[in-house]
Amino acid sequence: MAFQPIVDARDRTIYGYEALVRTVDGGGAGEVLARVQPEQLYRFDQTCRVKAIVTAAGLGLRERLFINFFPNAVYQPETCIRLTLQAAQMSGFPTDKLVFEAAESEQVTDQAHVSRIFRDYRNRGFQTAIDDFGAGYAGLSSLVAFQPDLIKLDMGLVRGIDADPVRQAIVAGVTGIGNRVGSTLLAEGVETADEYRTLRGLGIDLFQGYLFGRPALERLDVVPDATWASLAA
Repeated sequence: MAFQPIVDARDRTIYGYEALVRTVDGGGAGEVLARVQPEQLYRFDQTCRVKAIVTAAGLGLRERLFINFFPNAVYQPETCIRLTLQAAQMSGFPTDKLVFEAAESEQVTDQAHVSRIFRDYRNRGFQTAIDDFGAGYAGLSSLVAFQPDLIKLDMGLVRGIDADPVRQAIVAGVTGIGNRVGSTLLAEGVETADEYRTLRGLGIDLFQGYLFGRPALERLDVVPDATWASLAA
């Protein structure tokens, strides 16, 4: 597992870390997923959750832990969550620090079923998030169906936003919607100071991307003071 920091710009703290699966030689998540057959997806999903929690606990993570999950692989929320809870209990990781994010790029075959998953997770004290918002199948209808705690804006909306009035208008609209429905926006894939400043001006507080840190293999990196100093300049 690799871990990428997610920061809160309001007080320049680490909000959490996203756990990202890697090959044994450091290859990306896409390379790993390409090897997973459909019939292996449930076991893969379960294995990644446990590995993320156990590794994070071993590294002494005290902030939130963001874990990707595959909604179509969860057949019964209460059954599928057992291994996750056992891993958290055995490793001493607090379950109220878990954030489960569903990739919007995965086509949801049963929206009502996924809605039940989100409700079950929230009832257990987990936070929920929609990943890659704006890049996948569901669009705004996913906010109606799932009502996530967090909306992770896809990097396709973030890239070059400082020079793109259309992207700015779209993100401003989604920010307004998020505020109205109680979902917090998080900008993914932020790479430049200009992107960051534009997004801050649009009311976004949470950020993830190379500007603040790359995924680090089995390590919890922090954001250098110099990075924050350069953004304040």
